[in-house]
Amino acid sequence: MNLIIIDYGAGNIKSIQFAFKRLGIEAILSSNIEEIKAADKVIFPGVGEASSAMKMLIESGLHTVIPRLKQPVLGICLGMQLMCNSSEEGNTQGLGIFDVTVKRFSNAVKVPQMGWNVIKELKSPLFSGIKENEFMYLVHSYYAALCEETIAKTDYEFEYSSALQKDNFYGVQFHPEKSGLEGERILKNFLELKTNN
Repeated sequence: MNLIIIDYGAGNIKSIQFAFKRLGIEAILSSNIEEIKAADKVIFPGVGEASSAMKMLIESGLHTVIPRLKQPVLGICLGMQLMCNSSEEGNTQGLGIFDVTVKRFSNAVKVPQMGWNVIKELKSPLFSGIKENEFMYLVHSYYAALCEETIAKTDYEFEYSSALQKDNFYGVQFHPEKSGLEGERILKNFLELKTNN
C-alpha cells in the first residue's frame, strides 16, 4: 500500500502518520506531484487558516493536481474545506471538488466547536462498521453546509456536513486520527476502498 500524506505546510501530519502506523501502514509525507499522482491512496490534511493554506497549495502547484487525482483521496478538517467551492474564511476560493460553500458558525454558539460530537445519517462505505451517533473529535469554526454530496451530518447550532463524498474524493470535518478506535476504523475503511469506488 503506497499511502501519501500531502505535505504542503498546513497539516496535522504527525498524528495522522501515527494513526496509520497503528494500523500497520507507513504513510509517506510528500509534496512531490509525481509521487502523489502515483500513490494508491492520498490523504489531504489541513490545520490553520483557509486563505494561507490555499496560498501554499497554489505556490506548490498542488491546487491543479489534487482535483485531477483518480485514486481515493481523503480530506481531513481544513483539507475537506479546501476541497469545497469556497470558504468565508479569508474569502477563499477552494478546489471546487465539492459543490458547497464553507461558512462560519454564528456567535450564537461557542466558536470554535471543540471536542466530541456525534456523526449521523452515515451513507458511505467509509463508515462501514461505524454506528449511527458515534462520537468523533472536532475543532473548527467553519462548516460545510448540507448538500447532495453530504455522507454524514453533525448538529452544532444546526445540521451541517461532517463528511462529504464525490466520486473518488472523500472529506471529513472531524479528526479520525484523534477519535479513538472508531476514528481508526474510518481510516482503515478508507485504506480498503476500491480505486473506482
